[in-house]
Amino acid sequence: MKISAFDIRPGNLLEYEKGLWRVAKTQHVKPGKGGAFMQVEMKNIEVGTKTNIRFRSEDKVEKAMVEPRTMQYLYNDGTGYVFMDTSSYEQMSLDADALEGQVEFLLPNTEVQINFHNERPIGVELPPAVVLTIVEADPAIKGQTATSSYKPAKVETGLTVMVPPFVNSGEKIRVNTADGSYIDRA
Repeated sequence: MKISAFDIRPGNLLEYEKGLWRVAKTQHVKPGKGGAFMQVEMKNIEVGTKTNIRFRSEDKVEKAMVEPRTMQYLYNDGTGYVFMDTSSYEQMSLDADALEGQVEFLLPNTEVQINFHNERPIGVELPPAVVLTIVEADPAIKGQTATSSYKPAKVETGLTVMVPPFVNSGEKIRVNTADGSYIDRA
């Protein structure tokens, strides 16, 4: 499906120069002279290289068609992360490179959406927030409630999250999967 260069958004998958690219950043630029253009930073899914491309306003790009499937994360077997298709119960394994820093948000039995392109998994979409248990946090200092300082806390997956001083070890918190920030107590 061809789309206009101005319809490119971060997260889109594009077929460009015989490769499959994931859009990381976009910027609409309208210089004083000349026509407007879209500056796009992309990462090749197969090779892992990054590039910056400038698309003119009249350019059309091929948007890759993806098939989303709901899958459940089961466990890490040492070589990869095992997921199960919730409709067919088939299992598949993805390596850590395919998850790109999303491992810290995966708990067993978490449902995620895996996008497939030509029957090949190309990316994982996590829910907007996950509930994690704090395993290690510094105790609150008495009288420090007036300041809005945050303290580091380690959760069960190994991720370190900055939390308010009133949150302690053993509590469950909701964490934003987009940036790894504290949302609230669960």
